[in-house]
Amino acid sequence: MKVFCLELSGPWACFTRPEMKVERVSYDVMTPSAARACFEAILWKPAIRWHVRKIEVLKPIRWINLRRNEVASVVSTRNVETAMKNGRGDLGLNIEDDRQQRAGLFLRDVAYRVHADLEFLPARDPDASATKYLEMFERRAAKGQCVNQPYLGCREFAANFRLVGDPTAEPPPHDETRDLGFMLHDLDFSKPSDPQPRFFRASLENGVVQIPAWDSAEVRK
Repeated sequence: MKVFCLELSGPWACFTRPEMKVERVSYDVMTPSAARACFEAILWKPAIRWHVRKIEVLKPIRWINLRRNEVASVVSTRNVETAMKNGRGDLGLNIEDDRQQRAGLFLRDVAYRVHADLEFLPARDPDASATKYLEMFERRAAKGQCVNQPYLGCREFAANFRLVGDPTAEPPPHDETRDLGFMLHDLDFSKPSDPQPRFFRASLENGVVQIPAWDSAEVRK
């Protein structure tokens, strides 16, 4: 099984804790779901699934308090469905009428090395092979190509990415050990209309967070 490694970095990041209802407060470290989304931003197809195995923290964990403007509501799903049926519709939001300020506790000056492998689902593409998708991802990542810009938790926090060819030749992660408590692993989409979060007990050991398999006993509802 081939494991790919991406280096992800940026000036800001926010991996929001779901227990915070109003203000945005980030986890100390990138979550597996956020890491998976970065791989999917480079290559996603119905026939593949990404599994994050390890996250290396390359810089000290640093924080910043910010207050920013956000939109309080989202476009109604019913309005979208109506516009799709009619071929036209007003789906805009007036920012001035719907603006609100929220405080946030974000990470700053972050860098990670994320290790993940690709699972091929042959039933969804019988004429292809895992090699096809492995080569496709490696080619796209090496050229800096992506479907959409990878981001660090929030879409406005764009991530710079680099495919790491030989992780053993890279500098070691930041040497820090701490208990990170329960962290979001990913969402369970077995019921698409009602995705459920799954959590695991995370720990940072010498700058490395080991990610348990989705179906392991360590991952809980």
